[in-house]
Amino acid sequence: MLAVLAAVAVVLVAFGEGGAAVLVSGLAGLVVSAVGVWWLVARRGPLRWLGALLMVGAPVGLLLFYVHSGLWVIALVVLALWLVALGCGRMALRPSHQAGQLVRAEPRPTPRRPVILMNPNSGGGKVGRFELVERAERLGARVIVLDPSGSDQVLDLARRAVSEGADLLGVAGGDGTQAEVAAVAVQHDLPFLVVPAGTRNHFAMDLGLDRDDPSVSLSALTDGEELRVDLGDVNGRAFVNTVSFGVYAQVVQRPEYRDAKAETALDAMPDLLHESGPRLDATVDGTFLPSQQALLVSNNPYTRPDPFTGRRLRLDRGELGVIGVRVEGAAGAADLALRGSGSDSLHVMTAHRVDVTGGGGDTVPVAVDGEALTLPTPVTCTIRPHALRVRVPRDRPGAPPAAPAVDWRRIVTLAFRERAGR
Repeated sequence: MLAVLAAVAVVLVAFGEGGAAVLVSGLAGLVVSAVGVWWLVARRGPLRWLGALLMVGAPVGLLLFYVHSGLWVIALVVLALWLVALGCGRMALRPSHQAGQLVRAEPRPTPRRPVILMNPNSGGGKVGRFELVERAERLGARVIVLDPSGSDQVLDLARRAVSEGADLLGVAGGDGTQAEVAAVAVQHDLPFLVVPAGTRNHFAMDLGLDRDDPSVSLSALTDGEELRVDLGDVNGRAFVNTVSFGVYAQVVQRPEYRDAKAETALDAMPDLLHESGPRLDATVDGTFLPSQQALLVSNNPYTRPDPFTGRRLRLDRGELGVIGVRVEGAAGAADLALRGSGSDSLHVMTAHRVDVTGGGGDTVPVAVDGEALTLPTPVTCTIRPHALRVRVPRDRPGAPPAAPAVDWRRIVTLAFRERAGR
């Protein structure tokens, strides 16, 4: 709060000597840059190139203006104070615990007949690189290596392992494969072992597992404990992380996406974000969200409305996180860039049930834990509280601290009201 007040004081003291120019030009540069981002993403041809120019040129032009007009000292001081305020604000809002460690761990007997399914292609070949097959077998597990061509039916293999006496099911692979096997583990009330051998491993991160060395998770076979966490459900299919509708889901549907993610997304965005593009209607625990361009439903809410860089502080709250996006033109994009989660273009909610319709047909593209699917509408997302028993190593690093969105009302409360109350 002191850094914010100091930044305002600098502008006011130097108001007649350039402070007003710094304030107005800074806000204008931010708006112009946000408009450039929107044109870059939502348009093609000359307008896209102009958007890229504005996105890069606005901050560069501001810098040149400050240097040429001699206002760079004021601008530098205000920027430094604002960065200090943001950094302190995030630190103040950051919980004192680590994600994945709030779920209470319970000691359980060591499994006698564990079975682990391993995808040799996941994460660019982590199964082979970390010798996961050999290490798991040395610890007494039976390993089923999936066909690299992807022809294996993971659900059938997991069910067969249970029928043959498995008392633990594990997966070394991506989040999509983990969700399929987790569903079988829940059905038979068996512990589930996560070996983070995928690319992003969001579920493993929020469980507090070691994503740098997936072999560490195998120690849970002999020295482990259990967590009870929630499992999401979308039209009868399990998910451990997210279900995406709209823009992202349609990009994932494209066959070229896996080999060129960024290029495919940039090429598809103008069609998907245009006003004539498909829109989604959602009912979130009775609240109606119309004409959303993108909708993301997560197994427990993220600490900020960005699941790609955010964290889930809890996996056992029994709630779905919901993020809806509806951007109408460059003005809406600028508003979203300036106000973030406070923008009218963004809806951040929690729920126990989400029903999704729309898209102009009887089916809608859906990305379930990053896997492209097409599901009949209405698509219903629910959550099964404490349904999944996850066996984790007793000694694990814990998830990295969550970086929360800056909520100034909460910061003021922490700084003044709670202090006064004590």
